[in-house]
Amino acid sequence: MNLYGHAGEWLMVDCGMGFDDKNGRNRYIADARFIHQQIEHNAHCLQAIVITHAHEDHIGAIVELWPSLRAPIFATRFAIEVIFNKLSNLPWAAQVPLHIINVHQRYEIGQFSVTWLPLPHSIPEACALLIETDVGNVLHTGDWKKDNNPVLGAGFDADSFSALKALPVDAMVADSTNATKTGHSRSESSVYPGLLKTIKAQKGRVVVTCFSSNIARFVTLVKIAHKLNKHCAVFGRSLENMVSIAKRLGYWPDNLTLVDPKHIGYLPKDEVMVIATGSQAEPRSATQKLALGYHPWLFLEPEDTVIYSAIKIPPNTQAINQQIANFEALGVKVIHAEDAEKEGVVLHASGHPNQQDLIDFYTLIKPDMLIPTHGEAEHLVAHQKVAEQAGIQRVFAGENGDLFKIKPFAKKLDQWAPIGKIQIG
Repeated sequence: MNLYGHAGEWLMVDCGMGFDDKNGRNRYIADARFIHQQIEHNAHCLQAIVITHAHEDHIGAIVELWPSLRAPIFATRFAIEVIFNKLSNLPWAAQVPLHIINVHQRYEIGQFSVTWLPLPHSIPEACALLIETDVGNVLHTGDWKKDNNPVLGAGFDADSFSALKALPVDAMVADSTNATKTGHSRSESSVYPGLLKTIKAQKGRVVVTCFSSNIARFVTLVKIAHKLNKHCAVFGRSLENMVSIAKRLGYWPDNLTLVDPKHIGYLPKDEVMVIATGSQAEPRSATQKLALGYHPWLFLEPEDTVIYSAIKIPPNTQAINQQIANFEALGVKVIHAEDAEKEGVVLHASGHPNQQDLIDFYTLIKPDMLIPTHGEAEHLVAHQKVAEQAGIQRVFAGENGDLFKIKPFAKKLDQWAPIGKIQIG
């Protein structure tokens, strides 16, 4: 969650949920008391909640916080569909003004003008936000990667971002997730050969687990299943919801059919492939149920294989390793993307920019100032060094609660706003 203020009005960029740093299981949202205090003084000061994309760490707190914020929500159609799914069973859902935006179109929202600029990421319709005011302009990148062949959607559009130099861009607030990694982030399309080779080599059933919002990865996997004459099903409610939205919005190719997951256990073993939620060993996920041997539709046996087409997010490492041990106790073969990469086989691609991608981006836009965000302390520090290497003179790395003044002069005020976390489950 980020807040931009100007002329007594505020704009909220994203409203996400986080996970506990220690075990990755407890969910929490930001303590939003600062903006609540502003609303108490001026009930209409929060002009809107503008969304960059539909990942949980960017929309996951809307259900908990919207009743106290009561601001309209602006997002792309894909993000609105995901948000609507989250709200649909709530008694106050009809009160939420949901606005579907058109990319590259400028929207006047109070004292702010906002334009959504598409960027590749690991979910459809991710966008950077160009936020313009009468005193200065900010480009808020959201999560992104430089990918010229992202499987779904358009590739990275260098020309549209290079054109922003003419504004100019006074500050960029930018993704730091992969700022510690050198070189370029690999393309989503690069995972196809490694997944095809790995899946083809397996004898029995194949289960592939990955992040439940990566529609491009699902499309790649189902294409591979069809090529290998396998029947493919998806396990997990969040994955089923994402596939349903992708079909409604035209992101799912008509020729890629899925079988009813309830029927998959009756098919010949060598013809079965499943895409399942739970790559981070989430307790109630489909992969966890398979690992513990109590999934209602499928029981894995020796000669079956589970492939993790994902990274191990650090707080979840212990739980993932235990899940893998549970599979191995069943006699199931396990292949993890991080282990396969050591042997030169690519089974996963990140949705975030590496150091050279960041440098290339900043060379295109030439912002006056950079504010690294979206990462731990080591990522923000690394991002600061990369930005300085790219020739950005003013780089302000901060912490939650810091205020960054952008115009008429640049300044950082430490711990300016009260912060905290509220556990929700």
